[in-house]
Amino acid sequence: MNLKCGWLLLLSISTGVWSVPIDRHEVIYNVDTGLYYDRYLREVIEVLETDPHFREKLQTANTEDIKNGRLSKELDLVSHHVRTRLDELKRQEVSRLRMLLKAKLDSTNTQSLQMDHASLLKQFEHLDPHNQNTFEAKDLELLISTATKDLENYDAERHEEFKRYEMLKEHERREYLKSLDQEKRDREEKRMQELKEKHRQHPKVNSPGSVAQLREVWEETDGLDPQEFNPKTFFKLHDTNEDGVLDEQELEALFTKELEKVYDPKNEEDDMMEMEEERLRMREHVMKNVDTNKDRLVSLEEFLKSTEKKEFNNPKEWETLDNKPVYTEEELQRFEAELRDKEEELKRRAETLRQEQELLKERGKALEAQRREYQQAVQEMSQRQKELQAVDGHPPAGPNGELQFQPETHKPQGNSKQAKAPAEHEAEVQSNLPAEPPQNLPSHT
Repeated sequence: MNLKCGWLLLLSISTGVWSVPIDRHEVIYNVDTGLYYDRYLREVIEVLETDPHFREKLQTANTEDIKNGRLSKELDLVSHHVRTRLDELKRQEVSRLRMLLKAKLDSTNTQSLQMDHASLLKQFEHLDPHNQNTFEAKDLELLISTATKDLENYDAERHEEFKRYEMLKEHERREYLKSLDQEKRDREEKRMQELKEKHRQHPKVNSPGSVAQLREVWEETDGLDPQEFNPKTFFKLHDTNEDGVLDEQELEALFTKELEKVYDPKNEEDDMMEMEEERLRMREHVMKNVDTNKDRLVSLEEFLKSTEKKEFNNPKEWETLDNKPVYTEEELQRFEAELRDKEEELKRRAETLRQEQELLKERGKALEAQRREYQQAVQEMSQRQKELQAVDGHPPAGPNGELQFQPETHKPQGNSKQAKAPAEHEAEVQSNLPAEPPQNLPSHT
């Protein structure tokens, strides 16, 4: 069993996980699996494949060895630096999960001061929550089993997502028609019906995996004579990376010609989301009839055996999505009720946010008023301090309380009289006047 077949149990999805390898022994992972632990999964795989012993065991392992956890026991034999790197990856993953938990609790206004991380981590099944520091064999076993289970449910989740997309599209169509007056509504309904009928007018779609469908690919894509169609040669032509199997990506590439009969991105009536859903349905149909060991891969042996079946030459007519409704009216009504509930919840949250915003504005205004009052009080205290210092004969204080000294004024030296105070000058003038003669003195004869 080659590396690709082994790890495809963990990484295969409908859009294909494996790109064409640079060589037969080098696999490049470049597509997100859609799992919330996708990065952790891919990094663990990449580190393990750097160990020669583990890589060799993986090459010789079968599907059951991987699924039942026997391969996990080989972890004890990998090199020390690989184990150290795996320990580091696990600690990073635990840290990431803790942040996710905190964000979830914060968003639901849950008090997380007494949060028990060990208990909360138990809800994540792809690692051992009891040991948060080292990557052990149990971690690899849990990672493999969880990824296998999650990827097996991936197609079902994609179908459900598409159903919700179609119901939302119909809901919006009905709401749009309600917004129009009667005349415009009738005209728009007629136009929509014409587009729907135009979409249904397409060439016959061959059943996926049938001789007619494969011969069409052989002729139009491969450019070969349809009368010389050979299943073994066809398989080798479309095993693009020459690994001996057709994976999901290689299978879906075979349906492009059939899908182009129904969908054209230039046409208003053709929905490309519906085209991808149709591609998924075709791939599931082939896998169901051809993939006998359910490993999500088609081997040459499985492919050749499928060409011997009666359905290969005489398949049932393929029903496209336009003839196969994906939801019922009851499902649509429940979906619309959910939309209304979500809309009401969003309105309540918006009102709560508006009230909180108003409260913050009021608090901002109050803080601004307090700031102004404080500034005014500081200015008044500074002014009073200056006045007190002026009365006491102290130098005035600056805005920060520092003393402000005025430069000393020098007295002129030339005229001493001008330098004297007015009162002293007047006293000096009086002292220099001649004394008055005494009054009423007796006269001499």
